[in-house]
Amino acid sequence: MTRDVQITFDCADPSALAAFWAEALGYQVQDPPMGFESWEQALEAMGVPPERRNDASAVVDPKGAGPRLFFQRVPEPKRAKNRVHLDVRAAPGLDGDARMAALEEAAERLVSHGATRLRRHEPEPPLGAGHIVMTDPEGNEFCLD
Repeated sequence: MTRDVQITFDCADPSALAAFWAEALGYQVQDPPMGFESWEQALEAMGVPPERRNDASAVVDPKGAGPRLFFQRVPEPKRAKNRVHLDVRAAPGLDGDARMAALEEAAERLVSHGATRLRRHEPEPPLGAGHIVMTDPEGNEFCLD
C-alpha cells in the first residue's frame, strides 16, 4: 500500500515561506475551499481572527505529482541544522559544467527570492555530480541538485 506524503515546515511566517517554496518548486499556493474566492474570505467566514490568519499555509504541485508542503507557525526560532532536507532537482539529465551552470542559475534566481547560498560542492565522479547547499528565507537547509 502506498501513502500520500505531506512535508511540514515549522516557521515564523507561513505565507511568506509558502510563497518562496512555490517559486522554488514550480508549485502554487493551495486554492481556498470551494465557494470562496480567496483564503482571506474563507478565513473570515470561518471566524478566524485577523491575527491568526497567517498561522498556516500550503503549496501543492499543480500537476498533482509531488507532495503537498504545509507551513505552520511556531513560536520558537530554528536552532540547529536540519536532519532532513529537500533536494531541489534543478539540473536533471545534465553533467559537468552544464549541470553546475544550471545549478548556479537556479541559485541566483532563488537568492533573489530570499534564499541564502551556503556552499558549492564540485562534481566528484563517479558518484558526486556536484550540488549547491542553500537555505530558505527562514534558514532551512536545502540542496540544488
